[in-house]
Amino acid sequence: MIPFTIGRWNIITRTILPIVYLPAPIDGGIPGLPQNLPSGSTNGLGDINFTAFLSPASPGKLIWGIGPSIGLNTATSDFTGTGKWTAGPSLVLLTQPKPWTVGLLVRNLWSFAGQSNRDSVNSFMTQFFINYNLPGGWYLTSSPVITANWQAPAGERWTVPLGGGVGKIIRLGPIPLNLQVQGFGNVVAPENAPDWSLRFQAQLLFPKG
Repeated sequence: MIPFTIGRWNIITRTILPIVYLPAPIDGGIPGLPQNLPSGSTNGLGDINFTAFLSPASPGKLIWGIGPSIGLNTATSDFTGTGKWTAGPSLVLLTQPKPWTVGLLVRNLWSFAGQSNRDSVNSFMTQFFINYNLPGGWYLTSSPVITANWQAPAGERWTVPLGGGVGKIIRLGPIPLNLQVQGFGNVVAPENAPDWSLRFQAQLLFPKG
């Protein structure tokens, strides 16, 4: 996350580079690709997502930002990405009543280019995040990513995980690094979706000096 200041506004960029490992076959394949995983598992780079939030430079207790989000067709496997270039709006809300950090991220992406044999993308994502900050840079956290595929049949659209984990802020020289691990079980999911997931995150932070 990298902030820039222009007058009374901040532009906060957020770039996500996902590295995905799928340990088991996907029965019935994925939309637009009927084959199963070639060897029972696959891994690789997913679609990189870039978002730029416009936010007041001097916010009140509620921090907000709004801006465009772009999904890049960078996946190294058909099973770790959509095969499409996507774009859409994104909104973030954040408040920090000590020792808590509470917020919400919302976006929707539509495809505008990419592989012609892959299904079009119309996908919604919302992520609430709750941190309880502890001494020494440690914190308890829950930030499940809830998604909806609006192209899917009504009963197969939503994936709703619940869970949480732990994180710690460390420093690489002058640069803060946010490390965390979280585990989630899907309480709502499409028929062929996994039952659970693990997320390991390493986030470089570039706070304003």
